[in-house]
Amino acid sequence: MPVRKLRDVLGVGDFERTFETELAARYEIVRLPGGEHRAAYLAEHGPGVRVALTSGPPGLDADTMAALPDLEVIVNNGAGVDAIDLEAARRLGIGVSNTPDVLSDTVADTALGLILMALRRFGAADRYVRAGRWAAEGPFPYARDVSGVRIGILGLGRIGSAIATRLAGFGCAIGYHNRHRIDGSAYRYADSPAQLAQWADVLVVATTGGHGNRNLVDRAVLDALGPEGYLVNIARGSVVDEDALVERLTSGRLAGAGLDVFADEPNVPPELLDLDNVVLFPHIGSATAETRKAMALLAIRNLDSYLETGELVTPVLPPRR
Repeated sequence: MPVRKLRDVLGVGDFERTFETELAARYEIVRLPGGEHRAAYLAEHGPGVRVALTSGPPGLDADTMAALPDLEVIVNNGAGVDAIDLEAARRLGIGVSNTPDVLSDTVADTALGLILMALRRFGAADRYVRAGRWAAEGPFPYARDVSGVRIGILGLGRIGSAIATRLAGFGCAIGYHNRHRIDGSAYRYADSPAQLAQWADVLVVATTGGHGNRNLVDRAVLDALGPEGYLVNIARGSVVDEDALVERLTSGRLAGAGLDVFADEPNVPPELLDLDNVVLFPHIGSATAETRKAMALLAIRNLDSYLETGELVTPVLPPRR
């Protein structure tokens, strides 16, 4: 298939490598330079750009959208759109698409892995053997059961529901908090994040990111979870008050944590690096070959569909221009 040149499609930021490969096999697009050349490029070439492609941070802010006066849609390779100023896009009539569903199972698997590793301390046990401590010090300390514990899911959307389905197989009691109760749900509803945390043994953060949910898991929520509770975060680092989390983990006011996301990635609070009760992943929630390809192909389907029909396949905001 010949590569099609698109001069009205602008790539913004670095692309995830599978998306880069799949896109390059189909299209040749222009890329927005960074640094000192960015503003000059936008001033000269911004008019005429109809579609912006992005793959996470830095995304598109209101100033970038303003410099693209003919922008009609933003196609995002990823489920999270917190790096895109949705209010500015809505105000300007710019459509936004993402890649939902295709990553839900993989991210849910990651959450399950973090729960198992945090409660059963599998990572710490592995390090115990490798360091020769089994022979020198004797049996590894007891951990916690996963079967039968109370799991509170903050954000029972696609990913949260997939997590709940997996944990039901462990005989776990499932509770959740959303802005609104889900009609017909078999799971226990909590009126607030703090109420959910007070009930749960493990609080799993699976909500969306963005300004509206910044520090949703604050000091009060962490204190409600308490010294026997565990926090697992596969959402966005910004959703949790990271300073408060570090303080409680280092002082023993939380039992442990499993973290795939952080407030200032790739920087991880150094206080966490030596804690054996904390499991740290480098934001790999959806990082399998199969899932990243599915995400890339869905993003390209959105691009194809818009160029051919003016419609997005998986819109977060429908285009109005």
